[in-house]
Amino acid sequence: MANEKKALIEALQDAMKKRGLAAYLIPSADPHQSEYVAAYWKTRAHFSGFTGSAGILVVTSDQAGLWTDSRYFLQAEAELKGSGISLCKQVIPHAPEHIPWLAEQLPEKSVVGINGRLFTIGQVEYMKTVFRTKRIKIESDLQLEDEIWQGNRPPLPTSKVFELAPEVAGETRLQKLNRIAQELKKRNAGFQLVSTLDDIAWILNIRSGDVAYNPVCISYLMVGHILSYLFVDTKKIPSDLQEKLQVDGILLKPYEEIVPFLAGLGSKQNVLCDQNTVSIGLFEAIPNRKRLLGPNFSRRFKAIKNDTEVNLIRRAMIKDGVALTKLYRWLIQHLQSNSTTEVEVRKKLDQFRQAEGSYYGESFPAIVGYKGNGAIIHYHAEKGNCATITAEGILLLDSGGQYLQGTTDITRTTTLGTPTAAQKRHFTLVLKGHIALSNIEFPKGTTGVQLDALARQFLWRAGLNYGHGTGHGVGFFLNVHEPPQGFATTTTTARGSTAFEAGMLTSNEPGYYLEGSYGIRIENLMLCIPSKNKKAKDFLAFEALTLFPIDQQLIDLELLEPLEIQWLNSYHQKVLEQLSPHLDLEEIQWLKQQCQEIPMK
Repeated sequence: MANEKKALIEALQDAMKKRGLAAYLIPSADPHQSEYVAAYWKTRAHFSGFTGSAGILVVTSDQAGLWTDSRYFLQAEAELKGSGISLCKQVIPHAPEHIPWLAEQLPEKSVVGINGRLFTIGQVEYMKTVFRTKRIKIESDLQLEDEIWQGNRPPLPTSKVFELAPEVAGETRLQKLNRIAQELKKRNAGFQLVSTLDDIAWILNIRSGDVAYNPVCISYLMVGHILSYLFVDTKKIPSDLQEKLQVDGILLKPYEEIVPFLAGLGSKQNVLCDQNTVSIGLFEAIPNRKRLLGPNFSRRFKAIKNDTEVNLIRRAMIKDGVALTKLYRWLIQHLQSNSTTEVEVRKKLDQFRQAEGSYYGESFPAIVGYKGNGAIIHYHAEKGNCATITAEGILLLDSGGQYLQGTTDITRTTTLGTPTAAQKRHFTLVLKGHIALSNIEFPKGTTGVQLDALARQFLWRAGLNYGHGTGHGVGFFLNVHEPPQGFATTTTTARGSTAFEAGMLTSNEPGYYLEGSYGIRIENLMLCIPSKNKKAKDFLAFEALTLFPIDQQLIDLELLEPLEIQWLNSYHQKVLEQLSPHLDLEEIQWLKQQCQEIPMK
């Protein structure tokens, strides 16, 4: 494997030399800026061997480096070993720290090559700004990775598309298209180009299976005032759905015709593009006088869940809580006389979720981290290379499901034996941060960066921290990581800079990780709601929707304040009330033990 990657890097460097390039960049992205990409576009993994979901490969004439953040340091070190590719550790997640590095390393008037279909308008504009002092140019009309990766490349996926009925989506696609059209009128734009797959799925009320974990269809959408155009492999869309789309003014065109369509637009048809999602390749295909920059309207619309979606998400949380109850009961009973593996736990959980019905698979690859593996933030257990679980130590399980009723994401940290005082202290500091963020009431206009420290404050007081964001937006039967809102330490991403609004669904997941020993994370999904405090006008709050107990064996009660105990008791009472009607008597008895009330101090 290592020799194969070396050969690929050398082939890339030869191709660069022929074109006079000083550097070439291969990102994690596909042309749609997806987090999880179809196998056809896993070029960064193909050339480097690193399989994490975030990172960029930077190749110069004499070296190669893989930039990624702390979630993936341990994984990247293992996967890059022997390839000759250096691990370059990012200080700030998602920050383009490789760009200033290139500006410092490359000679003046160098040329940096990229595949313009894989980089957004905004990313390229940032590069130009940083490169300007040394007059470094960017050549974006390149596809060197495609030229080199030929014979064994997977084909584009061909999953069938299906429709979400209005009673599931809560809004028809015509209503959604009209909302976008009204925004286009305000900006004197003829079309909006939408290239993000989850936005297209949401706008058109369609779902598919082209990308692992995300129920989306590879396509582009041009939203107009009267007619819209969907660029897609039409064989994937059933004939009855094609007819419905056409009735709603959506014309189907082949996926590969997006560039000639953009190039041939009429003189009065301006196209609005979001610089954070539309590629520079597509933007430059539009005649210059017809290019407009503006927001992706559907991103905000989609983030604010309607009443139908919220009610269905509550049902999905019950399904998920029941599945997890069955899993943990099985696990504890099994470990009394047997062992199991991390991979087997993941399989069992998937089976229990499947049994709940309307289940379409995991919402991301489940992280089953036993003991030291739990400290690897994005750990992925593989058959034959994973830990054996016994009745001792700490297990971190971060998982989620895609149900017709919604998308779930939950992390629980559980002791399988007798926890140490240090483990209980670390767990309780994380729990206190989780509760602080759950309990906060805040004025409208508050952003994620303002709230993030609430979850870290108790760890910070102890000189501890964690190297990931505290939370992300979650879609409705869509992407588990859904922009724009979230909790982050900086404003370099939308997660930190977006103001919360009622209806947004967001994860709350502080953690602590002791390398080689254990990982701790507690995660619930929370719905942003209007504050119930009548004195707090125009204030918002959070409601925890996830339904599963938090391990009380890991709590150091001496560290909890009365208000924190009150929150935990109230949460556990809610879990017990909502899950019990769906469980048998033995399961209810087990759940009662997990949700027992903590006496107030």
